[in-house]
Amino acid sequence: PPRLARLTGLVTRARRAWDRPLTAYYVLAGTGLLLTSLGLVMVFSASQIQALRYDLPATFYFRKQLLAAVLGAGLLLLAARMPVKLLRALTYPVLAVSVVLLALVQVPGVGVEVNGSTNWLNVGGPFQLQPSEFGKLALVLWGADLLARKGERGLLAQWRHLLVPLVPVALLVFGLVMVGGDMGTVMIMTAVLFGLLWLAGAPTRLFAGALATGAALVVFFIVTAPHRLDRLACIGATDPGPDDRCWQAVHGLYALASGGWLGSGLGASVEKWGELPEPHTDFIFAITGEELGLAGTLSVLGLFAALGYAGIRVAGRTEDLFVRYAAGGATAWLMTQTVINIGGVLGLLPIAGVPLPLFSYGGSALLPTMFAVGLLISFARSDPAAKAALAMRRPATRTLAGLGRKTKRRRG
Repeated sequence: PPRLARLTGLVTRARRAWDRPLTAYYVLAGTGLLLTSLGLVMVFSASQIQALRYDLPATFYFRKQLLAAVLGAGLLLLAARMPVKLLRALTYPVLAVSVVLLALVQVPGVGVEVNGSTNWLNVGGPFQLQPSEFGKLALVLWGADLLARKGERGLLAQWRHLLVPLVPVALLVFGLVMVGGDMGTVMIMTAVLFGLLWLAGAPTRLFAGALATGAALVVFFIVTAPHRLDRLACIGATDPGPDDRCWQAVHGLYALASGGWLGSGLGASVEKWGELPEPHTDFIFAITGEELGLAGTLSVLGLFAALGYAGIRVAGRTEDLFVRYAAGGATAWLMTQTVINIGGVLGLLPIAGVPLPLFSYGGSALLPTMFAVGLLISFARSDPAAKAALAMRRPATRTLAGLGRKTKRRRG
């Protein structure tokens, strides 16, 4: 039938477009820019009432996020242009600094408690630093460099080289973060560790044992902390329950449900007027659904899906072991954090208190995330086919520029 033929033709053209050498490069750059820009708009909308409640200017949180986005854009451009050799040389210093900062958080008088978690450092004035966010980036880079060095020497077939010192160092970082009470970040880091081991060719039985051990630890930490048990009980809740313990989870669903197909309009959210806690951080996706509707939330989900698929493509097509592990680890980090955040907002997962990457308010989360996106862009550009395509475009660009200058001279 003609319709089926047209549909088949569209699918074929879409596959050809996706297989082009520069597709991943453009998708990563485009999704990173769009998510950050839309995130700024939603932070501005979702944070105004929160700022006024604390007698702050209405644009207080937006201005801080805008400053972080500008700094993050600089880090993204730096990462996109950084040579792989220099990046690998910095992995150990970055890890060491992250471990020191995570340890400093637990020093009395130095660490700051926010929402029940002591994972912050006061760096002066209203600015605070969350070292665990930079710890994710450090774990990705250091783990990728370590596994790449061993893989280049053919040592990853041996269990002791596969697991040591990667797993002990990762457990040290997990422990420092967990001491501060941030279980959500530990879950993301665990996904990064599993992603690195999977890319390195770890056997399936290793993951089975690790998952069983991890599940037992998760149960232990949930049972020993009443607030975590309450969050688990709020999965799928439709009413606040006794003592309003599911208030945030339920009002997140109220926000999404009231948005309808196209939303109530930008800035017209009702839930941000004190009903929904953390509307500009953990639950910004709910405010997006209320103001931009199903169309807005599906657009955000589509952008994250494109970002994740492009990251997987970069990791799968490269022959450089470090690039493969780093791209895979960064993609596992971003996608796991996205799933945990949105799953909590939708009531499908416990609320873990982690921000939506590139979207939620928080400079400590935005800076390393934008650096990670810059790394993925750099890795996409380093593909031989992408290099050749870019090299072919440069002469054409110079020719067009030369023709433009000649035309101006003739007109003059």
